[in-house]
Amino acid sequence: ASPACTELEVVMLDWLGQMLGLPECFLARSGGEAGGVIQGTASEATLVALLGAKSRTMHRIKEQHPEWTETEILSKLVGYCNKQAHSSVERAGLLGGVKLRTLQPDGKRRLRGEILQAAIEEDIRNGLIPFYAVATLGTTSSCTFDALDEIGDVCSSNDIWLHVDAAYAGSAFICPEYRYLMKGVEKADSFNFNPHKWMLVNFDCSAMWLKQPRWIVDAFNVDPLYLKHDQQGSAP
Repeated sequence: ASPACTELEVVMLDWLGQMLGLPECFLARSGGEAGGVIQGTASEATLVALLGAKSRTMHRIKEQHPEWTETEILSKLVGYCNKQAHSSVERAGLLGGVKLRTLQPDGKRRLRGEILQAAIEEDIRNGLIPFYAVATLGTTSSCTFDALDEIGDVCSSNDIWLHVDAAYAGSAFICPEYRYLMKGVEKADSFNFNPHKWMLVNFDCSAMWLKQPRWIVDAFNVDPLYLKHDQQGSAP
């Protein structure tokens, strides 16, 4: 209803992304399709990312196996997170109608690349399709940071959507001395944190950046006649 507000949101989220030190590949100013959008909560962002991942994987599997039905593909999808991840990650799996595995972290409560890789290999052997992983930067229970760099490599090599949930501690990346904790963020597909926590911004302000928003836009695009207009595609 208000393209001016939308454009302001895009610009503001580019500024916020630069403040955090997010890579250009997440920002609208990079000239590609990437950019930021305000969600209500981190729980919402985790679900939105899961639905985008689901859409992307369904599209890929249908091309590889045109004889498989959507129901068959859905029954095989599996996602992953640290056992220390927020309960909303598991809830996203329930709402998205897919299996979600909570993995045992290492002695420092971090999800590591090798732990994720072992789980993926096991699931592939059992005929499942790994499609989504959540790396938490600042877990709710103990503020631990998953090994994002390692997880990023595993997700890239297995064509898995990686969502970074930095809801609690993401604001810390405004300080350059804490940015080592998000090493490997350029390997993620989506990133989210809550300005309505440490930044004292009013609810609801959960900032989310996506490298390829098209998977989420296309997943829910109905495109009714009464919303068609000459300027379609010119505003995000």
